[in-house]
Amino acid sequence: MLVNQFLLLGAALFAIGVYGVLARRNGVLVLMSIELILNAVNINLIALGALRDDPAAVITGQVFALFVITVAAAEVGVGLAIVLLIYRNRHSVDLDEVDLMSG
Repeated sequence: MLVNQFLLLGAALFAIGVYGVLARRNGVLVLMSIELILNAVNINLIALGALRDDPAAVITGQVFALFVITVAAAEVGVGLAIVLLIYRNRHSVDLDEVDLMSG
């Protein structure tokens, strides 16, 4: 497979993720869309690392992808905790009701 195909796949996943973040009101679906965005970044990092013939570039792309996966795992933990707190207080995970929680 060509590197262009991986870059197009990453761009498509990124676009779907951005649409999901902007169009969804459910907190869990927004978190899933953010995960799609981060996975698109991982695909692009590894594909661009493989574009060069240097083995160090391939390893660098993979190491950066591992860092992104680590940040995504922390984001999921904190995000799900916030969604659970919203659900406990409002009995809904609709993000339009979050502004009602102030003061």
